[in-house]
Amino acid sequence: MTMENNKISHKLLKKYNYDLGVIDKGYTNRTLYINVFNHDIKEKPVTQLMKDKFIGGKGFGLYYLWQAVTESTQWNDPENEIVISSGPIGGITQYPGSGKSLVVTLSPLTKMPMDSNAGGYFGPYLKFAGFDALELQGKADKDVIIFIDGIKGTISIEEVPDEDIDTHILGEQLTEMYADNEEDKRNIAVISTGSAARHTNIGLLNFTFYDTRRKGIRLKQAGRGGIGTVFRDKHIKAVVIKVAGVKGNLNHPVDQLTLNKTGIKLHKEIHDLDNSQNRMRQIGTANIIEVMDQYDLLPTHNYKYGSHKDTSKISSHVFTAKVTQNSPDGCWFGCSLACAKAADHFELKTGPYKGQKVSIDGPEYENAAGLGSNCGIFDPDAILELNFYCDTYGIDTISYATLTAFVMECYENGILNKERTGGLELTFGNTEASFELIHQMSKGVGFGKIAGMGIRKMKEYFAKEYGADPQFLFDIGMEQKGLEFSEYLPKESLAQQGGYGLTNKGPQHDEAWLIFMDMVNNQIPTFEDKAEALHYYPMFRTWFGLMGFCKLPWNDIAPADNKFTDEPAKIPEHVQNYIGLFNAVTGKAIDKYELIRQSERVYNFQRIFNIRMGYGKRIHDKLPYRAMGPVTVEEYESRQGRYDKQLTELLGYDTTGKATVEKIKVLREYREDQYEKLTDAVYKRRGWTMDGVPMVEKLQELGMDLTELLEVVKKHVPVIK
Repeated sequence: MTMENNKISHKLLKKYNYDLGVIDKGYTNRTLYINVFNHDIKEKPVTQLMKDKFIGGKGFGLYYLWQAVTESTQWNDPENEIVISSGPIGGITQYPGSGKSLVVTLSPLTKMPMDSNAGGYFGPYLKFAGFDALELQGKADKDVIIFIDGIKGTISIEEVPDEDIDTHILGEQLTEMYADNEEDKRNIAVISTGSAARHTNIGLLNFTFYDTRRKGIRLKQAGRGGIGTVFRDKHIKAVVIKVAGVKGNLNHPVDQLTLNKTGIKLHKEIHDLDNSQNRMRQIGTANIIEVMDQYDLLPTHNYKYGSHKDTSKISSHVFTAKVTQNSPDGCWFGCSLACAKAADHFELKTGPYKGQKVSIDGPEYENAAGLGSNCGIFDPDAILELNFYCDTYGIDTISYATLTAFVMECYENGILNKERTGGLELTFGNTEASFELIHQMSKGVGFGKIAGMGIRKMKEYFAKEYGADPQFLFDIGMEQKGLEFSEYLPKESLAQQGGYGLTNKGPQHDEAWLIFMDMVNNQIPTFEDKAEALHYYPMFRTWFGLMGFCKLPWNDIAPADNKFTDEPAKIPEHVQNYIGLFNAVTGKAIDKYELIRQSERVYNFQRIFNIRMGYGKRIHDKLPYRAMGPVTVEEYESRQGRYDKQLTELLGYDTTGKATVEKIKVLREYREDQYEKLTDAVYKRRGWTMDGVPMVEKLQELGMDLTELLEVVKKHVPVIK
């Protein structure tokens, strides 16, 4: 179909005109609501309460979602919303990593609020088009595209043909369709997903930005929790936005000079130090693949092991040779960290696009570790191709990788066989089977339809249909709260177990990554030390999601003298940078303590939101044992010296002559007890009851003792003062 025919096939359902307005101190002071069922489009004011309590970004998303749903709302009910917001600092061009979009919805995997962040241009463009957030509600009768023209001040809802078009095609089509010419393409940003989002619970959203050097779109993802599945369930094919004239003062900050100076300082650090620190500009987050392997932290064979003899085949140096170098790779204007790598002119070997040459964004560390070692695949080209298909099909790479590794272990333990998988021999390292699985997911057929439910539902299905042992499935099924684990092995780091387990949305490392502080550097030896870290870092990292920031410029580059500071793990100079940026944009005068309190307000709100939806208490913070220690005999014996030594030194247990099964049992009792004690300490530090419910006193301290929150808390705390 030609581009002109594509345009003709769009049927205008609603057009809305608005005044472009002016941004003041980082806020447009209004948000945009669109109901795709009844075509209602309206503007809402941003209240002072929203600014004071919820700040922006995912805070605004959670606030609007709370108002939209009830405790009985399901993810696929029309009243569920997808809310997209940047934040008051989002969109500045002086400081690296300022282009994030935060997306919030009720998740098909967890049944709770899910937040996920994405790069690309959409979040800042939404603000520059005149809105601090976008609410999408309802369920259209037929597929629709929403077009926000931030140049003309118009919003349209257009009915389009009901067909699945994968993102690498659709994103290009829509960029060309809504741009006036080649130069105008950089002014277009598209949100869409792919064919698999219609058929699985693990759909993601792709956010485009136009790469003027490659003359094509690039993709960044809001990957976690099935947000793309909600998007397609609402029959939204895409949201397109158009904005022109991006420059450094569009936020209308109070103190432009401080923004400029702070950015220049970090740009210099990146220029001078990145090559000797983490090589983000060279290879992005994939720089840590071999580091994780070296420290026995690289998930291998469904997190059974932490290293592998073939890791060198997928090391960062291998991928360095495959990604295109000498080209700026920031996913927002001004980001000199430039970690958004891409492998260009990659010829696909499988699937519906076999033989085509494409540009593949990545691989990120998560993709290489998940699609690679965790599934026993040590072929870099296979990892890149799986990475491409996850993106274009609209599949969360992390969930796909972790659930595939789970399926492979189930296959090797006889829970699955060829008859049950429809002929797929899903053993570790079977690249062909992994490709067939992902292609099945895109069509919603075969075993791909079962796998696409996610690990939580697969565990129920395998127990019911195949008589599998529920305890074994729980132990090896690397999900918690319904969300698949991201790609770090936490067995030897109790703090990282807490960083995964004691989260609001599930085991995603964006709340706390404490492995090196805990396991390697032994900086947090006591339960109280760990609890303090599991208070500070989740709150600090939450702050990025309120502002529209990427966390990588915080700690993937550090000042040369950082190791001499009192708290080097916090990168105190960069913490002060963020405080200065916030104050310079908004005109406020927060300090490092108020920064944490800003996050605490939203964090506790999200915890209560979870509880309101029937989750979010201690029972839901339990981890699969594979995250804590060895489940199987082979797993224990692969590190027998380490585990025997721990039993002897920590418990005074004599391992002489003891069967491995007995040693596993003793070690398990110890490690599960350690996790429970950690949970007690963390709950106490956060001001929660021992069941994980925020206490009234804590809400009062934070100024979050709002009536609707207290009503939820009172139902779950026996005595309220």
